[in-house]
Amino acid sequence: MSLSMYQASIPVLIHNLKTLSAILKKGAAHAKARGIDPVVLFNARLYPDMFALSRQVQIAADMAKGGAARLAGVEIPSFADTETTFADLQERLARTVAFLKSIRPAQVEGSERREITLQMRMGAVTFPGQYYLLSWVLPNVLFHITTAYNILRHNGVELGKWDFLGKAPGAVIGGSKRAKTRRKAASGKVSRTKR
Repeated sequence: MSLSMYQASIPVLIHNLKTLSAILKKGAAHAKARGIDPVVLFNARLYPDMFALSRQVQIAADMAKGGAARLAGVEIPSFADTETTFADLQERLARTVAFLKSIRPAQVEGSERREITLQMRMGAVTFPGQYYLLSWVLPNVLFHITTAYNILRHNGVELGKWDFLGKAPGAVIGGSKRAKTRRKAASGKVSRTKR
């Protein structure tokens, strides 16, 4: 069974943006619990020449919606970069996820061969769709999510690897009821005959 371009793009982008949303919720809760002005975290950066947290989130959302739109051959929604609060960033992520959910598998079908051209400072850069997704869109989205995570972690927000990974789609956490019973039985906590 092969992996379709839809499967490799839309669900992956949605999952990662939802994970970013959860990370931002922890950042906002941290600021509230510690009596920190949220603007401090919102404008925090890892190094003076890097973008602040707010811009990292904006770019992650832009890369996701732009990538998905180009692969689907639809117009890229335009969002103004006017967010000034954590709630604003959550709204941007929610609008991006809603857009991603509007894309149907048939729209992305065959996009691995679609020519995607980006206008950059260095000039036009052209990719076949598959390489555009795998070597440009996904790495860029993950880079900006990772940087947002690192900004918050650096500023004391209690985040760990599982916060970054999120609940992986398709994963069964802890297994089935029967598998749990077997593990308990093996540990001696439950009789082997009990079901």
